[in-house]
Amino acid sequence: MKRTAWTLLALVAVMAVAWLLRGPIALAVTDRMLSKTIAADAVAGLPDGLHAFVCGSGSPLPDKDRAGPCLAVIAGNRMFLVDAGEGAAETLARAGIPAGRIEEVFLTHFHSDHLDGLGAIALQRWVGRAATTPLTLVGPPGVERVAGGLTELYAIDNGYRTAHHGAAVAPPSGAGFLGQPFALPPGPSSVVVLNEGGLKITAFRVDHGPVEPAVGYRFDYKGRSLVVSGDTSATPNLVAQARGADLLVHDALSPPLVRRLQAAAAGAGQKNRAKILGDIINYHASPEDVAREAESAKVRAVLLTHIVPPLPVRGLEVPFLGKARSLFSGKLWIARDRDMISLPAGSDRIEKRRLGR
Repeated sequence: MKRTAWTLLALVAVMAVAWLLRGPIALAVTDRMLSKTIAADAVAGLPDGLHAFVCGSGSPLPDKDRAGPCLAVIAGNRMFLVDAGEGAAETLARAGIPAGRIEEVFLTHFHSDHLDGLGAIALQRWVGRAATTPLTLVGPPGVERVAGGLTELYAIDNGYRTAHHGAAVAPPSGAGFLGQPFALPPGPSSVVVLNEGGLKITAFRVDHGPVEPAVGYRFDYKGRSLVVSGDTSATPNLVAQARGADLLVHDALSPPLVRRLQAAAAGAGQKNRAKILGDIINYHASPEDVAREAESAKVRAVLLTHIVPPLPVRGLEVPFLGKARSLFSGKLWIARDRDMISLPAGSDRIEKRRLGR
């Protein structure tokens, strides 16, 4: 009994000392974490090939677990973004991916949820590498208006940054945005928007009507390929452009779950919200639609993103997917923020992991 009592007293004493020293202990742990976090570059150690990092898998519907639509595509030592929704910059930082690595942002269309993270992305890229040129936004006609508007929106703030930190850290020439539009021929067509260093990026039309223009992108690099749908309903042109791709990253909406939201909104007397929820069903593909498209295109793996509606309760992924898994013979995942899908060059491997915390 005496030994037990002494053991308890010793434990209490240790706990009391730890409590008194909790501040210094927390600082020491934080310093160790910061030294690793600030120096992190998760891209530097990647094998040569194509990699798709999910910097946002959400939608305009509020979702505490998902940032707005954003995909980072890494080809060799080059990195691009496809869209940049709210919270994308924070997701990149949590994964240890420096925003200074971003060369260009490819926009699929001009819905606000695909654009509203661009301010933070541009700022982190600009000061992260003392960029001397603006962030280039590549997209269909209209992208120059978006770039011009965002540049004006942040012009005053950008001036403050240079005045405060100096031109060596925040060069005035690197602030803002530059729009680089490309023309799409009419009909179900595509156009190569970048072809250099073994990397080819092709833009193609998708059906997100009444949103026009709307495009997806295909990335081909050293025998590996991935396709990003943007927002679209099921469309034959996407099947044609995704033919034989290793990975299809596609938006997905569950009509049965959205109709439940619509009914709840109507029951609460929120007529406008109920109307919007009903409207969005017909211009997004369902998981089953995506599975059929991927099977027809002989795609090897599918990553569902732009998840509508949110899935706050574990188990909702089952009704969300419906019969999708039975309709597609390859790998199929529901994206989570910080997922990384790797397609190493010189192999047929498809590897999935999650970065950061």
